[in-house]
Amino acid sequence: MRADDKVNILMVDDQPAKLLSYEVILAELGENLIKATSASEALNVLLKTDIAVVLMDVSMPELDGFELADVIRQHPRFQKTAIIFISGVHLTDSDKIQGYRSGAVDYISVPVVPEVLRAKIGVFVDLHRKTRQLEALNNELERRVAERTEELRQREEQYRIRAELLDLATEAIMVRDIEGKTLFWNSGAETLYGWSRDEMIGQDMHSMLCTSFPVARDEIQKTLHEQKCWQGNLVQKARNGAEVVVACRKTMNHEANAVLEVSRDITEQLQAQEALRETEKLAAMGRVAGIIAHEINNPLAAITNTLYLVRNHPSLDDTARHFADVAEQELQRVSHITRQTLSFYRESKQPIPVNLPELLDDVLDLQERALTASRIRLRKRYLATPVVHGFPVELRQVFLNLIGNAVQAMPSGGTLGIHLREVTDWSRQRRGTAISILDTGIGIQPDDLRRLFQPFFSTKSTKGTGLGLWISKGIIQKYDGTLTCRTFRSRRGNVTCFRVFLPVSGGFNVPAQPLSAADTVRADLEVPTNHHAGVAI
Repeated sequence: MRADDKVNILMVDDQPAKLLSYEVILAELGENLIKATSASEALNVLLKTDIAVVLMDVSMPELDGFELADVIRQHPRFQKTAIIFISGVHLTDSDKIQGYRSGAVDYISVPVVPEVLRAKIGVFVDLHRKTRQLEALNNELERRVAERTEELRQREEQYRIRAELLDLATEAIMVRDIEGKTLFWNSGAETLYGWSRDEMIGQDMHSMLCTSFPVARDEIQKTLHEQKCWQGNLVQKARNGAEVVVACRKTMNHEANAVLEVSRDITEQLQAQEALRETEKLAAMGRVAGIIAHEINNPLAAITNTLYLVRNHPSLDDTARHFADVAEQELQRVSHITRQTLSFYRESKQPIPVNLPELLDDVLDLQERALTASRIRLRKRYLATPVVHGFPVELRQVFLNLIGNAVQAMPSGGTLGIHLREVTDWSRQRRGTAISILDTGIGIQPDDLRRLFQPFFSTKSTKGTGLGLWISKGIIQKYDGTLTCRTFRSRRGNVTCFRVFLPVSGGFNVPAQPLSAADTVRADLEVPTNHHAGVAI
């Protein structure tokens, strides 16, 4: 209800003349005046109309004023409606008390003084109008509160959905305040760094992560304040101490009191890029080595022929002929190395028969200097001469990696065992060759064994790319073979065995026999009392 809206005033009296006089007196108020000549008519008006004030006669034929007031008050809508009695007779105090109990708010005696009647009616009219305005304001307030509550509920639902989506993201998504305290930490961050949300909330994010910034931290903060965003690579540490490299995007909010950070782990990507660069370098070195070996081969053949003629010349005495023999032996050694270098570079396009004992001997020749420098004793046991159809370069790469790892595991000396025999793979009912590379080095921890063949995992700290064993296992699997590893520990020493099983397509010289990796170790190697001792074969 607005301030200029008219209110309704109900006048009840069984005498029309009195109603007319009341109408004349109250007309100056400018409100709606409604007349009723009986109690039933008055009740009918009340049920259909919002009445501000009821002005009624005490003495009426059907129901007197007191009884009508009782009926009105019994209805919930009219319990606070103002009722003013007009009486033409003198009322005792008990009559007035009865009237107040019936719901009257005031009495007016006859003769009616117009100014008094207008003043009293005007007060209750203003009160009713203000009450209705307050009710309207209250309803409007409740409506706005309901709308705002619904809006907040919808926003909260949107935030909840966004938070759930952020939790589903594989990237690490974090929010920190301007002081560095963590405000939000999603499940991707939990997976990447190892700390739970409860552990990180309220903590200094970059202190916990031991972050190394590519530029000064103040410079990053300045960029955030000026451009509201920054991106670059950060080096951080996970909970387990592992170093991770992340591509980080930082965004500052408009209020400049919080920073959103989205980090993606690129550690393996950078390792792969570095491994690719190393591979390309090695490939380039291999091509250069092949070219050099090819160029050396031509004059080497001429020198060998010349030396052969000189050695058989009749003018040489025994001493000179001896030196010629020594020179020829060394030239043969150089020629052998040249052929090996060329064989590494020249890969065949189609699978060819590969003699495994010869291939293993070629690899051991390349490792001869490392074996001597580390005082490692070599023990070979070839119980067969199997032939497989494959690519010699990639098979040589596998065994060069396995034997090289075994040599590196014994920096202070030890024993290297190379065992080859024919076996039967009972799980798949097939025959093949088992090649075991055994060393008495430091051994491999059980936790590392589970991850040994995963890409980029290395036990050599920063010296290894972590790709050698992964590539080797892939090559062996291409031949439908297997590559396994076990470490045996005892008070007498450690023995690590890498076992390669290859199905063999060529003929066999010895009947096949079932043999497991553990059997290979126990049959071929007695664990020494220290890793400098020999291996009993």
